[in-house]
Amino acid sequence: MLSLLFSLPTSFFALLLLLLLSYNAFTVFSVHVPKNRKPLLLPSPPTLSNLSSPHNPPPFNDTHFPLLPNTTQSFSLSAKSRRVRKHKRGLRSLRSEPNSPFSLFRARLKAFFDNSSCKLRFFMTWISPLKEFGERELVSVESLFKSHPEACLIIVSKSLDSHLGTQILKPFVSNGFKVMAIAPDFGYIFKDTHAEAWFNRLKEGNVNPGEVSLGQNLSNLLRLALLYKFGGAYIDADVMVLKSFSKLRNTIGAQNFDATTGKWSRLNNAVLIFDKRHPLLFKFIEEFALTFDGNKWGHNGPYLISRVVARVSGRPGFNFTVLPPSAFYPVDWRGIRGLFIDQVRSKWLVTKMDQIRKESFAVHLWNRHSRKLRVVKGSIVDSIISSCCIFCNT
Repeated sequence: MLSLLFSLPTSFFALLLLLLLSYNAFTVFSVHVPKNRKPLLLPSPPTLSNLSSPHNPPPFNDTHFPLLPNTTQSFSLSAKSRRVRKHKRGLRSLRSEPNSPFSLFRARLKAFFDNSSCKLRFFMTWISPLKEFGERELVSVESLFKSHPEACLIIVSKSLDSHLGTQILKPFVSNGFKVMAIAPDFGYIFKDTHAEAWFNRLKEGNVNPGEVSLGQNLSNLLRLALLYKFGGAYIDADVMVLKSFSKLRNTIGAQNFDATTGKWSRLNNAVLIFDKRHPLLFKFIEEFALTFDGNKWGHNGPYLISRVVARVSGRPGFNFTVLPPSAFYPVDWRGIRGLFIDQVRSKWLVTKMDQIRKESFAVHLWNRHSRKLRVVKGSIVDSIISSCCIFCNT
């Protein structure tokens, strides 16, 4: 065999080498496209709106098959798709009753009010899981009843309206306090307001929920609609009540004060006290529905309140009071950490505690910025908890 091979001309080996190189190049650079392939499945689009209309063609034509997928675009679409699914889950978790002419929410609320002698109606909303309703939120409820033992508290929450939620609130009920957790019926609560049409568009997928938590924005709207429909006081679950609200009527608190102009620079919606069907509440709800933006934190909450009040101030028919920051927000979110440390170490804290005792109806703890802080013994928050607790020895 070797003799035969050596007897072959050199040109034969050159031809054989060329054939081998050609075959290798063909196998390396060719792409096999199978017949009858299925269309490429793309991740879900980044919005809840209907993308099947003729104005929104698919991102790729079926006749194009990319050799290398665009991993950056795929990741972006996937991340947005997960966000959309999260918002949908949030919407499902907040929905409590199917569309029906009979509202269980209305019947239960009416029975609660009819069977309770309420000196003042308080509302809270709780959109988070039940396991997150902890000691701080319970202290908030205690502080409310310490200052208002004859008040009624309605916590609008699907997670608390459960067997375990009932057990959490049982100590209050057993001691004669009037409190009830009830899952929201948005259709009934929003009915006959601008919120109704907006919420229907949201359910149909015609409102982009944006980056901010959908539950948070629904809570912003829910508190306005509850007060508009029933009247009373709304407080966030991280508000510690120090004094009675009985003399407050149609009241909002300023978060910041401009010392130069002597006027408020920003309001907040963590504490609201209003009569039923107050025209300012109507304007708040209208503003929410017309200018909703789910991508800007605070746009549908504190900033909304500030925008509307700035527009209607001085106009006839809008009778309300704006209290200074010391009423509900004696420290803003940037200074909240100071209330959790030992006040003996700072003259400012001693002065602040004196101001709170004299001027504050409540203290907002800005849970978003303070929930991980430990309450130090001797701190202002420790003093507030000690003064407003009901079950101190249990």
